[in-house]
Amino acid sequence: MKAFMDQDFLLSSETAKTLYHEYAAKMPILDYHCHINPREIAEDRNFNNITQVWLGGDHYKWRGMRAMGIDEYFITGDAPDREKFQKWAETLPKLIGNPLYHWSHLELQRYFGYTGYLNGSTATEVWNLCNAKLGESSMSVRNLIRRSNVTLICTTDDPIDSLEWHKKIAEDTTFDVQVLPAWRPDKAMNIEKPDYLDYLASLSSVSGVKISDFSTLKEALKIRLEFFHSMGCRVSDHALAYVMYKPTDEKEIETIFTKRLAKESINPEEELKFKTAFMLFVGKEYCRLGWTMQLHYGCKRDNNAFRFQQLGSDTGYDCINNFAPSSEMADFLNALNTTDELPKTILYSLNPNDNASIVSIINCFQDKTMVGKIQHGSAWWFNDNKSGMIEQMTTLANIGCLGCFVGMLTDSRSFLSYTRHEYFRRILCEMFGTWVENGEYPADRDSLQELVEDISYNNAVRYFGFD
Repeated sequence: MKAFMDQDFLLSSETAKTLYHEYAAKMPILDYHCHINPREIAEDRNFNNITQVWLGGDHYKWRGMRAMGIDEYFITGDAPDREKFQKWAETLPKLIGNPLYHWSHLELQRYFGYTGYLNGSTATEVWNLCNAKLGESSMSVRNLIRRSNVTLICTTDDPIDSLEWHKKIAEDTTFDVQVLPAWRPDKAMNIEKPDYLDYLASLSSVSGVKISDFSTLKEALKIRLEFFHSMGCRVSDHALAYVMYKPTDEKEIETIFTKRLAKESINPEEELKFKTAFMLFVGKEYCRLGWTMQLHYGCKRDNNAFRFQQLGSDTGYDCINNFAPSSEMADFLNALNTTDELPKTILYSLNPNDNASIVSIINCFQDKTMVGKIQHGSAWWFNDNKSGMIEQMTTLANIGCLGCFVGMLTDSRSFLSYTRHEYFRRILCEMFGTWVENGEYPADRDSLQELVEDISYNNAVRYFGFD
């Protein structure tokens, strides 16, 4: 029997162990999509206790605690941090097979030196150990990033954001990790939302453009795009409820937008037409600027209306949406490609059933401009577990080109989540090791080293082209 999560965790063959320990483990991390707060990096925050690090904003853990029937008071409520941690510790042993179990123990090992396992009985020991460590200067936010061998971070930022914290980080010569903004214009696109007009007022204010029609909306967005570009932004990100492609002419789009400005209701078809026009516009802008467009879709959000009213969005009440037709995604990419304005694009679906269709789509739009221009993004959210990662990479290998893959991202709100890259790299090396041991790929050390190092880090560096 193997020891619990030892140095060869997830590595079963000698080839896998060699690939991980000699190559993958040594590579830096380029975290091109996450949700951490740049202010906390600028201020080099120290955390008072492990609950602040682990449970503040982590809806992955909240879902697990709710499955245990734990009262919301101990999850997002006002319970003392020590009591919240106790409830999480009591939940963790039940999460056998869940990546949360592995992630949590990887974080305890790598950052706190704890090699035991967390449960209700060991909670006091772990609480005291972690909190003592967190009091050390080596555990500040910036030092956690340095210790994790991170070279660059892309946060998630709204077009109206001032990016003041990014500016302060960039001007601070004592911190050499790049922290760049990523453009997330969902609020500018979601015309159906009740607060849409309030958002447009804010966008008008920061851009200096009075938004009176679709044309001036685009003008305002261009101004903000240029500002983000000047701040080093080279990546966009979109949270799409579904894949839509319902093209129409400019005149009809203006009519739809004018109706919304007049506080008239718009129907679902008009919403689709507007969003299609919006996405085509920004896609062309990304191409002009040399950015990468990331499209996350296949999620149905805020399903528990009662809890949404209490807690708001991103609190653990989202699920997989089955509506993501591959034909509409192909048509959308084709519309941009027809005018030679298709930017570098990464597609992610929350539904693992979309894996094969995504890879078949991206193969239609690769070209000589760069290696792997259109990407199948890493296993996302409900899929960033062992089987989900294996399935995503296996599909990409089977009908695409795994060697061109830009690899893992954290997609996290925690500064301890960089161990997810380790988790991913161990799974990657185990896959490669299995193929080599089975005689499906030669034991060519040079080729295997290049593949592992490229997917771990080098491909992302070349693909995004950050300055």
